[in-house]
Amino acid sequence: MVGSHEDWLRLAGTVKPPTSHYIDGADEAGTNGAFAVVSPRDGGVVAEVSNAGVAEVDLAVAAARRAFDAGPWPRLSPAERGRVLTTFADLVERDRSELAVTISLEMGKPISEAHDVELRAVANTFRWYGQLADKLTDEVPHTAADALALVTREPAGVVAAVVPWNFPLTLASWKVAPALAAGCTVVLKPSELSPLSALRLTRLATEAGLPPGVWNVVAGDGPTAGRALGLHPDVDVLAFTGSAAVGRQFLRYAADSNLKRVWLELGGKSPNIVLPDAPDLDRAAATAAWGIFFNQGEMCTAPSRLLVHRSIADRVTEAVVARAEALRIGDPLDPATEMGALAGEAHLARVLDHVAAGRSEGARLRTGGDRWGAGGSFLRPTVFDRVSPGMRLAREEIFGPVLSVLAFDTLDEAIHLANATEYGLAAAVWTADLSTAHRVSRALRAGTVWVNCYEEGDLSVPFGGVKQSGHGRDKSAHALDKYTDLKTTWIQL
Repeated sequence: MVGSHEDWLRLAGTVKPPTSHYIDGADEAGTNGAFAVVSPRDGGVVAEVSNAGVAEVDLAVAAARRAFDAGPWPRLSPAERGRVLTTFADLVERDRSELAVTISLEMGKPISEAHDVELRAVANTFRWYGQLADKLTDEVPHTAADALALVTREPAGVVAAVVPWNFPLTLASWKVAPALAAGCTVVLKPSELSPLSALRLTRLATEAGLPPGVWNVVAGDGPTAGRALGLHPDVDVLAFTGSAAVGRQFLRYAADSNLKRVWLELGGKSPNIVLPDAPDLDRAAATAAWGIFFNQGEMCTAPSRLLVHRSIADRVTEAVVARAEALRIGDPLDPATEMGALAGEAHLARVLDHVAAGRSEGARLRTGGDRWGAGGSFLRPTVFDRVSPGMRLAREEIFGPVLSVLAFDTLDEAIHLANATEYGLAAAVWTADLSTAHRVSRALRAGTVWVNCYEEGDLSVPFGGVKQSGHGRDKSAHALDKYTDLKTTWIQL
């Protein structure tokens, strides 16, 4: 659906997403009560959703274990699994508008981004892994003449996927699609801020042909449902995207239970380096503004530190400020809106605390820094310059539309500033010199480095970080490494 503000409002009035857990192919209300999903666009309650306790997590994991140990899914041919995943992608396309509205209501994302960016990514991800499923090969190493060695890739078992609210379906698909393609079964726990879209998405599983128990969803908070998954002895692999603090908890849960593998994609404080010889300074500035304000800055890869050479710092900063002040903030259900609401009042308060810290520590506020509108959790796009490396603005992940501009004098200084963070998720460099591009890319400690662009790529390339941004990779064929085991079979001839 491509419609007007009024069209999307009408659709939002008719959408009734499911509110029960989805376990073993059926709705499961559970016995642990319910919690409210509050829309950051206006503070209204969208729905009351079943709240998963330990009992509901046990039910979901037991269903996934039965489906893995005795069900047909791991035993289907890769081509058959691939056909189910591509059918699922078709169903996502069919229900794209309803899913997009649900995302906008629950987490404040502009409807144009939910529909055109997020849901496109979800469909593409399931289709890509569906098409990849039967194209993977095992190995036959060269051995002695009297032996045959086989190295086979086998599904790892029951996968728990715990995902955040900022891209509730994209990040879920990056974990669920490769796990299913590998032959695993899944228990998905979405964020308690954005469970509705995941609960709606998973209802398409049975229609697509997934057997009961292969993909289950439990809605609940981290301290209860997330902890129960982390400690569960029948979960073989846990994949998590979120904060470093919670990532550490999952590692502890694994150590205290069955030593399950834990794959982490955590935070970022990504540097965006602009050199004087950038091929197009105006495009560099426009991209810097787009990168930090897209999705309200609620992205782990957001280029929240703009490192710009002192000789061009004023010009680039002015251009970014102009872009920020021209952004259209508004109702997420309005297709003309360029920046929607932050995820809720609690998150807005955390971002405003960082803004206050920037002011008190001596950074210069160039624009924004305050709430927008009379209702909802909106913040004006915010730019600080004269930021020094020791300030909180330069060190801590803010996860909001707040940009810190740091000036440098030499290339070595830029590299040092870029790497002076506990994170290592993404980075960028803008230069017309090929040697400089290669030198800086090699020197930056990050899982992804963009040259003369930002946030570009497709499903063929891996995504993940180093240092305290985590380990393991989403996307690409490498994602299957997380959900498979290598088995050696040695045959004496």
